[in-house]
Amino acid sequence: MAEPGEAGERAAGSALTPNPIDPGVDIGHVHLKVADLERSLAFYCGVLGFELMGRYGTEAAFISAGGYHHHIGLNTWESKGGSPPPAGHTGLFHAAIRYPSRRSLADALRRLGAAGVALDGASDHGVSEALYLTDPDGNGLELYCDRPREAWPQPAPGDQVGMFTKPLDVESLLAELQGGDGARPEGD
Repeated sequence: MAEPGEAGERAAGSALTPNPIDPGVDIGHVHLKVADLERSLAFYCGVLGFELMGRYGTEAAFISAGGYHHHIGLNTWESKGGSPPPAGHTGLFHAAIRYPSRRSLADALRRLGAAGVALDGASDHGVSEALYLTDPDGNGLELYCDRPREAWPQPAPGDQVGMFTKPLDVESLLAELQGGDGARPEGD
């Protein structure tokens, strides 16, 4: 499959984006308004395993994976004690957290199960495998891992990527945790 941006492979988006952004641009972090900072830290750090990098007093905290300054900011500046936005209104649908491997995504699923966090869905998108859930403040989350590009489905004519939505085999995903030696990922 050709890399995005190569001549002839951008037909679907070329009219909409005649001057594309630098392909090295990515989403650095997401900042979420939460009602209860400590409850959110218990979920994101205690359940998902992010590390607390710093706080701004009692109103904001910054968390990350691997020591980055922050992948997620949590704050109560405009939302302390608030409620989630009602259904049918605009706003963030979900924030997606990419895991580096299928095994690490399986560990996330194990963590969620151990904490009693229910999934809203689990999907195989061809290009990725994803778990969907809601955080304690009603923010939608997608936890996912990409498949290698060479394993992606072929796109339809005129498209740059072929995607679909099928049920994810969660038992197969959990089986990733039982390697040849039955060892769990680090930190367990």
